[in-house]
Amino acid sequence: MSNVSRLAIAIALAGASGLAYADGSVNVYSARHYDSDQAMYDAFTEQTGIEVNVLQGDSDQLIQRIKREGEASPADIMMTVDAGRLWRAEEEGIFAPVDSEVLNERLPESMRHPEGDWFGFSQRVRAIFYNPETIEPEQVDSYEKLADPSLKGKICIRSSNNIYNQSLLASMVEHHGEEGAEEWAQGVVDNMARDPEGGDRDQIKGVASGECDVAVANHYYYVRLLTSDDADEREAAESVQILFPNQDDRGAHVNVGGAGLVKGAPNHDNAVAFLEFLASDEAQELFAVGNHEFPVVEGVAVDEVLGSWGEFKKDEVNVSVLGENNPEAVKIFDRVGWR
Repeated sequence: MSNVSRLAIAIALAGASGLAYADGSVNVYSARHYDSDQAMYDAFTEQTGIEVNVLQGDSDQLIQRIKREGEASPADIMMTVDAGRLWRAEEEGIFAPVDSEVLNERLPESMRHPEGDWFGFSQRVRAIFYNPETIEPEQVDSYEKLADPSLKGKICIRSSNNIYNQSLLASMVEHHGEEGAEEWAQGVVDNMARDPEGGDRDQIKGVASGECDVAVANHYYYVRLLTSDDADEREAAESVQILFPNQDDRGAHVNVGGAGLVKGAPNHDNAVAFLEFLASDEAQELFAVGNHEFPVVEGVAVDEVLGSWGEFKKDEVNVSVLGENNPEAVKIFDRVGWR
């Protein structure tokens, strides 16, 4: 079912005035569309007695809806994926800061907006994938090496309008400055095997088919292929190697699935309780495992595939900078001709 269809159904069920709300409820506007999230909502209700009402749509739809609703909005929480999208909501004045001892203690500093505007509750690694028959791992063991001329004509990667790539380039701006990030982006463009097309899974499949030798994608798309009901997809994934880059320095680039308290939330206390629940061990496992993501809270179980990869180093830069650097990243993409 499409995002628009889900949103239309949710609005129809909620009635013309939007979601109903009362003392015993919390209203979540969510751009996450994973069936496993329902188990998380159910667990929160079972633990607290607070009902969770959910309105689904894509991030931009939800941001614009909250703005149109203004002070009459029933929205208590907005959930979405990628720091770039959370930053967009922040810039539109959607969020109100939360100062919670639970969240401050449970969540790493890198996963918390400095002013408490929003919080990261699951981690997504932008990994490198390669053909082990044509590429040695040391050729691609850092993002920086993707710009090396030795990889000319070998890379598959998504378009510049993809938020995951925008955040990756935003991290390069943070670590190397605008000039260094632009030089890197130009090098990747020069090394592309084809014009950007398709989603993350298509980049991995491009390596499996021989269209390219190296790809960049979020790690959980690879797990989806590995565990697919389609034998061809499983075979494609098994022919490709995953690598978490920059293990000798800052660590692999990490993005988030996150949420924040909506300004003027009618069920303020319930909404804060919901955010705090998302940091619990129970919710962390449900939040992350359903989509093969990494939990934010240390020590929470991961699924079998992720567990088989063992420990690795993650970039600990605060994820809020990925949003702050987004405008410059978009400009760089335009300047280097990354479509």
